Amino acid sequence: MPFLDTHHVRLHYQIDGLEEGPWLILSNSLGTQLDMWAPQMPALRKRFRVLRYDTRGHGQSSVPPGPYTIAKLGDDVIALMDHLQIDRAHFCGLSMGGMIGMWLGANRAARINRLVLCNTAALIGPPELWNTRIAKVNSEGMGAIVPAVIDRWFTPEFQKSAHNEVDLVRKMLLHTHTVGYAANCAAVRDMDLRESLFAVRAPTLVIAGAYDAATPPQDSRLVADRIAHARYVSLEAAHLSNWEVADEFTDTLVGFLTEGA
Repeated sequence: MPFLDTHHVRLHYQIDGLEEGPWLILSNSLGTQLDMWAPQMPALRKRFRVLRYDTRGHGQSSVPPGPYTIAKLGDDVIALMDHLQIDRAHFCGLSMGGMIGMWLGANRAARINRLVLCNTAALIGPPELWNTRIAKVNSEGMGAIVPAVIDRWFTPEFQKSAHNEVDLVRKMLLHTHTVGYAANCAAVRDMDLRESLFAVRAPTLVIAGAYDAATPPQDSRLVADRIAHARYVSLEAAHLSNWEVADEFTDTLVGFLTEGA
């Protein structure tokens, strides 16, 4: 089981796919882990060298004391790339993973080929929303927030028709370390990347969910509007569009990353 140990964090990662394929890094949402990309992996393995990792505070990565910052989470990605001798890579992140992608695109542009930002936002407020969630998790545990999170992440129709898939995501949330979750909530709370978006130069695709209550389409539209020549696609899904409309999401992602190849 591969890990990267730095002075500050232990990062769990997994590599799949073509030995000589172009590198693609996948970054998970708040409260999940690298398995959140399971619906896409059969297709991605055929075309890419895929690096998935558990964001610090999630999955099998360590839980350093918080709070964290988006910059710190972005530097974790660069540490992984340096460790694996990856000069440049495509990057796809969903929700918090997309925020990490925005930071990388603006601040570590030389390391990013194509950028895919899914169901994400450059600012999510107000701070009181995050402070309330942090306090609730710290006092009552992850189980206290999971039902409301599931309702934001999936449409009612998908929850009724895809019990197994929703249960897998629910289990990821429930098994997320409370300290790690709270520390990452603080990173999202304190993030404002709206002005940084103008510095992103990588070819960028922004994927939104038409029914996304966590990061509504107007938030994704702002991201696309502020990145030069970014493309915007809206899918008929809520927040975890890569699960709710997995095939369409995967086709959209692969099509963008392989365009002109």
